[in-house]
Amino acid sequence: MASGPLPGDSHGVPAAVLRRRPVWAGRNYSLLTAAAVVTNLGSHGALIAAAFAVLGAGGDGGDVGLVAAARTLPLVLFLLIGGAVADRLPRHRVMVAANVLNCVSQAAFAALVLAGEARLWQMMLLSALGGTGQAFFNPAAEGMLLSSVNGEQAGRAFAVFRMAMHGATLGGAALGGAMVAAIGPGWVLAADAAAFAVAAALRAFLDVGHIPARAPGGGMAADLKEGWREVIGRPWLWGIVVQFSLANAVVGAADAVYGPLVARDHLGGAAPWGVALAFFGGGTVVGALLMTRWQPRRLLLVGTLCVFPLALPSAALAVPAPVGVLCAVMFLTGVSVEVFGVSWMTALHQEIPEEKLSRVSAYDWFGSVALVPAAMALAGPAETAFGRPEALWGCAVLVVVVTAAVLCVPDVRNLRRRTHHVTAALPAPRDAEHSVRELGPASHD
Repeated sequence: MASGPLPGDSHGVPAAVLRRRPVWAGRNYSLLTAAAVVTNLGSHGALIAAAFAVLGAGGDGGDVGLVAAARTLPLVLFLLIGGAVADRLPRHRVMVAANVLNCVSQAAFAALVLAGEARLWQMMLLSALGGTGQAFFNPAAEGMLLSSVNGEQAGRAFAVFRMAMHGATLGGAALGGAMVAAIGPGWVLAADAAAFAVAAALRAFLDVGHIPARAPGGGMAADLKEGWREVIGRPWLWGIVVQFSLANAVVGAADAVYGPLVARDHLGGAAPWGVALAFFGGGTVVGALLMTRWQPRRLLLVGTLCVFPLALPSAALAVPAPVGVLCAVMFLTGVSVEVFGVSWMTALHQEIPEEKLSRVSAYDWFGSVALVPAAMALAGPAETAFGRPEALWGCAVLVVVVTAAVLCVPDVRNLRRRTHHVTAALPAPRDAEHSVRELGPASHD
């Protein structure tokens, strides 16, 4: 990949602005970052608004869970298809179409809430449409971002992008909560719809001229199989995907189910838990800031070692630790997980051929979210069967075990940072083909 700005970087941008901008912050990168900030500001406030909209319509906690599940299910179902589509069509068009779908669904949601006519099935349907949009958007967006920076400064570019995104997440959640209290959830949902419209407009100006046209041939199934071979042929890649499919599931259950219960029973209510989550968000911002300066040579070894602290929040809740200790633990976890996040994106950027980025990203996303709904559903029965502290200790131990296991993969320990991008696809050796037949797609379920 060229070391200078990407084609089209100067289109419509004054020369003075280009001189002030870092060499790695090309036109596409700047548009992607601005759009991500806009959508994160809107979406994280909308998550709060949707929950209060359900409660305001007469629903209970179970109904809130149904609306959340309605968004998650199509995200899991369509992610792999979304990855194949994003590698087949121009990625910016997939992103814009997904943003338009999210805009329309949120606008309809807002209109129903403002009119006082929202029904549970309607809210579930509109949330499912939003999840479908995200399933197509996420692989396209990650593939577009990974192809929009040069190899030498990739880690710094990803760190700045993630820092901006996490900052917008914190701001969006705080602003959204205040707006829900001040003007009601309907207007917050309407603001999120407007944010998606602005983001779609920004992403429409992305330049894909640097992305080679794909050769015709093969269908959707062939594309998915080719992406699977790319994943399964790289032990470091599928090993970490499997690791996070398990780790995300138990951490998600601990945070979403056990955390609020521990806060209610031992920490003084919802406010301390909200503060602890804010400390985690602050940690991610600090972690991204750290990674703008630090470029570890063995990026996956360092990143994986930084996953071990992900077990600490579950352990702190199991004790349960005082609020101050919990906040410190959450902050440290946010910092360390962000070190992994930037290292992971850098590894994908340098190792995966450009034409397969979205499909590989889709398998990565699928592994990250596929087990989360099941883990949340099983959290209650696990608490009943074993007790809450025991269930939380189990979450912590599982994170440690799967992280230690992935360190046994030589490529995870030895993969080193490079300054150039991979241009050729991984060959499909016979042992990789055997692995596909032996493991099958179920290994990522």
